[in-house]
Amino acid sequence: MYREIAKASLSDGNVLVTGESGTGKELVARSIHENSKRKLQPLVSVNCGAFSENLLESELFGHVRGAFTDAVANKKGLFEQADGGTLFLDEVGEMTFNLQVRLLRAIQYGEIRSVGSESVKKVNVRIICATNRNLLEMVHQEKFREDLYYRLKVFISSCHLCGKGLKIFLS
Repeated sequence: MYREIAKASLSDGNVLVTGESGTGKELVARSIHENSKRKLQPLVSVNCGAFSENLLESELFGHVRGAFTDAVANKKGLFEQADGGTLFLDEVGEMTFNLQVRLLRAIQYGEIRSVGSESVKKVNVRIICATNRNLLEMVHQEKFREDLYYRLKVFISSCHLCGKGLKIFLS
């Protein structure tokens, strides 16, 4: 497992960590970040399953004042907070299809749009995702976007089964 973490740390590509609950996916993500060239920049974490779709959208991308009833001030999203560093999306398999589209755009173009904003902001964020779900099966069931799946999991080198049932995929 340490070899895979080291390999992921040297790369600046996105990482997908899969494994059962309690196997240390977040520890792997932290280790990758702390050993990467982004280690002096923030590591920002969010559990995608802990928020409703609208709240997660606001958390990830931020919002402008007046975008919705309780938006009394502009709020930076997690992408902006992680700019230059790493954004860890825990339980990415819980994300709705609509948010997957926004995530894909952020990964492809390095840009985000806050909820209610007309302007686009450039961000430089490395994405590390974790899930205990079988994303490939979800792709076949049309519950997870295939293009996003392959943006998160494109093999640079062969992936080895890591201790405790964890797998680390680099893109």
